[in-house]
Amino acid sequence: MTAGGASDDRDLAASAAILVVASFARYNQEFRAISRRAQERFESRDWKGSQRDAVERLELYTQSVRDTQALLGSALGERLLDIPLWRAIKERLAAEITGMPDPEFLKTYFSSITRRVFQTVGVDPEVEFFALDLDPLRGTSSDGMTVAYANRGSLPLLVEEILANCRLKVGWRDFEGSVEHVVADIRLHLQRVGEARPVQVIELVQPIFFQMSRAYLVGRILGEGFQLPLVIALRNTERGLLVDAVMLKESDVSILFSFTRSYFHVDLERVGDAVCFLRTLLPRKPVSELFTVLGRAKQGKTERFREIFRHLEATNDRFVMAPGEKGLVMACFTLASFDVVFKVIRDRFPMVKNVLREEVMAKYDMVFRHDRAGRLVDAQEFRQVRLPRDRFDDDVLRELLGECALSAQVEDGNLILGLVYIERKLTPLNLYLKSATPEQAELAVVEYGQAIRELAYTNIFAGDLLLKNFGVTRHGRVIFYDYDELCPVTDCRFRDLPQARDDEDEMRADPWFQVNDNDVFPETFIRFLPFDPHLKTVFLEKHGVLLEADWWRQLQHRLREGEMVEVLPYHSHRVRVASSY
Repeated sequence: MTAGGASDDRDLAASAAILVVASFARYNQEFRAISRRAQERFESRDWKGSQRDAVERLELYTQSVRDTQALLGSALGERLLDIPLWRAIKERLAAEITGMPDPEFLKTYFSSITRRVFQTVGVDPEVEFFALDLDPLRGTSSDGMTVAYANRGSLPLLVEEILANCRLKVGWRDFEGSVEHVVADIRLHLQRVGEARPVQVIELVQPIFFQMSRAYLVGRILGEGFQLPLVIALRNTERGLLVDAVMLKESDVSILFSFTRSYFHVDLERVGDAVCFLRTLLPRKPVSELFTVLGRAKQGKTERFREIFRHLEATNDRFVMAPGEKGLVMACFTLASFDVVFKVIRDRFPMVKNVLREEVMAKYDMVFRHDRAGRLVDAQEFRQVRLPRDRFDDDVLRELLGECALSAQVEDGNLILGLVYIERKLTPLNLYLKSATPEQAELAVVEYGQAIRELAYTNIFAGDLLLKNFGVTRHGRVIFYDYDELCPVTDCRFRDLPQARDDEDEMRADPWFQVNDNDVFPETFIRFLPFDPHLKTVFLEKHGVLLEADWWRQLQHRLREGEMVEVLPYHSHRVRVASSY
């Protein structure tokens, strides 16, 4: 290559790197602009607008990567697949982003582009930044993330100062009452945990967190020798702003920042710094989930990939079949000491599953975009994943290669998964009930019914209500995780079960009346639930209306009228969740 040619390549690599940096800046600017709109939506009580913004922001990353790929195609022309050139682009980009906020985000963005250009299987470190080398918390600090409010001798005055400084363009409905609410909850919690020392400082993250119809002040309480998380939920009613709940336990805050809820809209200049702070409140929450719940879903996926491979490097764990009954649509495997499950779509489904592979994928995509209401697992989609073959038990390999050949193949000592969904590991409800105490079993049955209700409130009918399709979290919450028969409540036809005409009709194995694909008979739900008589009574006492077609038809009407039925991630002192139901 001539000196001029080398110089031209350097110039081309530099211009391409600058193009990527500029494209990411536009993406990030638009991401933050949508996030900032959340405050306007909250102030004007525009909940439908909040839902539209959530979907728009979810789609933003993929569209930006596609647009940037097209721009690079035009800029690089016939050299688009020139690996030495891409290696030079990567090196120049790494130099360009030094000192930028969250530089690992930009590396992930660059790798997303190269994976699309080269259709990468596994990882190609020549043209992408290897996830195991990335650390999104490198160089981060929670310093500067918070505003500190000092206690000058009066907890009520301290709380009053915090609420008065809340930068929302909404008048308070009951300011004194909201101050008393926060003070009373803090005092009661300190009394319960036996903490007699006074509160010294309350630190709050500067931006407000928004999620659907609520705003949250997120921070912590500091005293001499103790620390507590603090989250204050704000509700904007027709008559003004009020405090709806106060969360002071790690478990309550963890549920708020859960993998089963919609992502927060919060305008953060340095997301890594925010994650660094949140880890002080939620030390057991994986970093991948914190990035994801802050709306940085792609970075969350990158971090989860890193967590999995770091775990493989540090252990001798093998991939084994996931506990529970064998799925008819998905093959599920896991690592015994790691908190995720891998799900691969089978090539063929039994006749009882009237669904196509493409429809299963569409339903998982629907869940990604939908309000998960704390009752649906966030399933992350990964493509062209390369895992070491020798870490798989023989029965897992046999099932994947024999029944999932469209997605799984062996190459160079690795198992390559063309499409795999990764979810948090839960205890299947049917297994949980076998070992639960009577009290735990009762609570789980009540939670199961509540999960069906809350999914319905957000226009989701689970379809397959068998207990094996629901899981129990470490907080005792029941979550739905099998999506192949999931559909909108408004797409169903809820029918009363016709009365049999005679004894012959009663004895028939198949229905003697016409049943269409979207027909649902709620009266029959209880037949499929293997509850003992006591648990069946518990379920009927708490959730008997779920067996009434009229309850579902009334809910359909309200959903079709555009009503948004709230499902909150906490127990409000002032508002009962969806109390009319």
